[in-house]
Amino acid sequence: MRNFILTILLLLPVAAQAQITEATDVLKSEIDAVLNSPEGGIDRQVKVVDIGQLNVAVGVLHRGRLEGGEPARAIAHAQVTEVYYIVSGSGTLVTGGEIDEPVPFPEDSEVVDILVGPTTIGNFEGGRERTVSVGDVIVIPAGVLHGWSEIPDHVTYLSVRPDPDRVLPAGYVNPAL
Repeated sequence: MRNFILTILLLLPVAAQAQITEATDVLKSEIDAVLNSPEGGIDRQVKVVDIGQLNVAVGVLHRGRLEGGEPARAIAHAQVTEVYYIVSGSGTLVTGGEIDEPVPFPEDSEVVDILVGPTTIGNFEGGRERTVSVGDVIVIPAGVLHGWSEIPDHVTYLSVRPDPDRVLPAGYVNPAL
């Protein structure tokens, strides 16, 4: 939690330079509503907020059981950083390394348009594995490969997404809200 707060504090000087006069709330009830909505997939954007010099998105992700043994899928977002805060469950997260046979997501996909901007997916080659669980915070800079190699039961995590290039739609609010 301390690292999560420190990461958010690093964003404050940027936000303070802008002429923002209102705060945006992302309430637990809203996160729960988006997470529990029958519409959507693993990754669901809750809100995208314009904070002046950049946008900040808040998403919630839930992944079910994933058995290890097969090559882990790698994903990298070209312009958007992600800060994960694990709220329940655990899993083996892989970051870094190389990507085998990268495939870009279509430009008109929800992944690119709403969630994380231009993104590539493929299989990991290398990377660092570690187990993450409730309370852990992971900062994944734009361009860094990441993915899950094993999830014993489930993992649910909040993702705060600084978007300095403004590739995400400011003002977006999940339709479940």
